[in-house]
Amino acid sequence: MIASVPSPNLSTKSDLPNICGWEAEINAVVNHSDPIFLPKTNLRLENISAGFACALHMHQPTIPAGYNGALISNLQNMFEHQGEGDNHNAGVFAWCYSRMGDFIPELVSNGCNPRIMLDYSGNLLWGLYQMGREDILNNLKRLACDPQYQPYVEWLGTMWSHAVVPSTPIPDIKLHIQAWQQYFAELFGYDALKRVKGFSPPEMHLPNNPDTLYEYIKALKECGYRWLLVQEHSVERLDGSGLRQEDKYVPNRLVARNSKGETISITALIKTQGSDTKLVAQMQPYHEAKGWGKQQIGNVTVPSCVSQIADGENGGVMMNEFPRDFQPVWHEIKGNGIDKAGVVGINGTEYIEILEAAGVNPNDYPTCQATQQHKIWQRVNPDSATPEAVAKAIEELKQTDHRFHMDGASWTDNLSWVQGYENVLEPMNKLSAMFHEKYDPLVQQDPSVTKRADYQEAFLYNLLVQTSCFRYWGQGTWTDYARELYRRGEALVQ
Repeated sequence: MIASVPSPNLSTKSDLPNICGWEAEINAVVNHSDPIFLPKTNLRLENISAGFACALHMHQPTIPAGYNGALISNLQNMFEHQGEGDNHNAGVFAWCYSRMGDFIPELVSNGCNPRIMLDYSGNLLWGLYQMGREDILNNLKRLACDPQYQPYVEWLGTMWSHAVVPSTPIPDIKLHIQAWQQYFAELFGYDALKRVKGFSPPEMHLPNNPDTLYEYIKALKECGYRWLLVQEHSVERLDGSGLRQEDKYVPNRLVARNSKGETISITALIKTQGSDTKLVAQMQPYHEAKGWGKQQIGNVTVPSCVSQIADGENGGVMMNEFPRDFQPVWHEIKGNGIDKAGVVGINGTEYIEILEAAGVNPNDYPTCQATQQHKIWQRVNPDSATPEAVAKAIEELKQTDHRFHMDGASWTDNLSWVQGYENVLEPMNKLSAMFHEKYDPLVQQDPSVTKRADYQEAFLYNLLVQTSCFRYWGQGTWTDYARELYRRGEALVQ
């Protein structure tokens, strides 16, 4: 069991978010093997025919658009400029960030057995704190900290500054993961952080470069994560074929092999279909789960589970249809999985723990790897791989196969996070290199350097430049924000 340790203290760092300096303490909290849901779940395996797991992804970027260029949340900017674009939705967005703190207690008080997974970016949580929105944060704190609601709500970790992993500099991947963990602990405490075991990648973006994927999974495991949510089209079977239909509805074992031939794996839950927000807004996963039943993993019979995630605030369906359609489902299935058999809502860690407690061996999960990797391993013997051989194979494939790329895959594969964004990516990579060149030797000599104000501020700008929004919205205001953040970060590091 983990010794009780005090949570980080917001008051220690003026106007900077508390995202570094407590690495050893965070590491001690998150690395444990205690069951999370198993001691409290009211679901019984024999009563479940199929399950569905729904997650809500919430994010607002940090932008240099406040008074005198101060760092503020884009949500605050929306409130301050209501007449521009869709900014009139600011109040609805704020309600969306808060409302699960009302919906879940109401359903529980009515005898229902709801489930929801929540993924909030570090930028968003910091922005809510900056804005003084204690009403929203207190609602979220109820879901994170009140034991009465812990069986129903699962918080998922993510990258602090909503960076897409395939184009994030490898040394920064773990820093984003740790920064989110520290800020979550800052707001909700170490006990809440201890329960965060699933990871939700921004844009569902999975790297397929062998070395990036390997370091990503390695970082996740070192940070205490047990499983990862992945988009179905971002993975393939080891022979390059797509996943079998039934494999999408049970945990998979995601395997990564780097250019030195080293392998690592982590459990993955497969998010089916694309980024259509209506899937969660209209509770489609529940209706899809009705068409699935039990299947075999090894010698254990287990219920299938439909996993989905959607933006929790974005678009008319999430603003208007989700609150209408979310609640009736739980009244309809009241009692399923407890005192009668049927389809149930279930959270990711809860599902995996129930399966493994019934004797499922993770080595028996269907095996997958990142998409297009089989083409590399067809050319390079994995057992005798070298960085030079893998690099050569990648370059040859780029020349001969127009469909081959190492940009990773996400839920928006019609949109590149790399092509056409050299004016953001080059400064982003340059700032990261400068940051690590300056601070890595200092941190190696003295880990407490991460508590210094100069490190904290440079670290913040390094992460902020990597926010995906500065490439999602095309050239213009958003790329200008990125250049300004880079300019400030460069001045700090120099």
